Amino acid sequence: MADALHLDAVGQKNQHSKAKRIALEILAIVLVLVVLSPFVIVLFNSSKTFDHITRDPLSPPSDWSNLGANISAVMNDPTTDFLGAFKDSVIITVISLVVIIIFSAMAAWVLVRNRSRFTNFTFMLFVAAMVIPFQVVMYPLVYFLKAIGDTLGIKMLATYHGIAFAYLGFGCSLSIFIFHGFIKGIPLALEESAFIDGCSQPGVFFKIILPLLTPTITTVAILNGIWIWNDYLLPLLVLGGNGEIQTIPLAVTAFAGAYVKQWNLIMTSALLAMIPIVVMFIFAQKYIIRGMVEGAVK
Repeated sequence: MADALHLDAVGQKNQHSKAKRIALEILAIVLVLVVLSPFVIVLFNSSKTFDHITRDPLSPPSDWSNLGANISAVMNDPTTDFLGAFKDSVIITVISLVVIIIFSAMAAWVLVRNRSRFTNFTFMLFVAAMVIPFQVVMYPLVYFLKAIGDTLGIKMLATYHGIAFAYLGFGCSLSIFIFHGFIKGIPLALEESAFIDGCSQPGVFFKIILPLLTPTITTVAILNGIWIWNDYLLPLLVLGGNGEIQTIPLAVTAFAGAYVKQWNLIMTSALLAMIPIVVMFIFAQKYIIRGMVEGAVK
């Protein structure tokens, strides 16, 4: 009798676990569909004509060949230089990532190896800066960059180095926080051995510390790269809407006029802008997870 009751309890427990697992799987599928729905809508509308989008923006396209026509129209549009904007986006993203990674890793290393009340306070300032909204400082930022150009003669607005400098200021807080957690797990004996062998302090950083940070560097590069590539407001303020240098988000706005919005071209340009960053994220997502976990544990 006792064995029968035990088997019945085990069976009920297994059924409950199976039902719970099925419910979680259904919830996961729903969440995936919700997350992917914007990408699907962009893909569908990139393959439609303007009239088809205005009539039914959610239905699949009736003729997928419209995608090629829309891509050709985006590339050859006289009001915007999409290929030039793509080149500028690549240059700005690469320069900004290099600057953010190098300076953030240096700062985190110094903060970890020189523990004092001052360095702890400085680190907490970087952590606190992560919660400051960009809208609070955007106008002082533009005024500051203009003041640098007027005072020092170094033009910061509408330049590659100016916007890279701005991205360094906004991206270093999170990057320092991630690097800080990882560097704490690196044994100090490695650096002491290098100093005994005659290695300089810069040599220790670039030859020992920086190579060990490769997983974390990948994480920082992907997180900041997605943000920089898709950012609209900061390039608009620093580069201007109609300057010689413009990013892809700024170029997309050329298809949205005051009275007419070319939705087929807007969706096509958005699709072209998404492809590089989505492909990069797919191939590097495992490094993001590994770098975040290692930095958090250490």
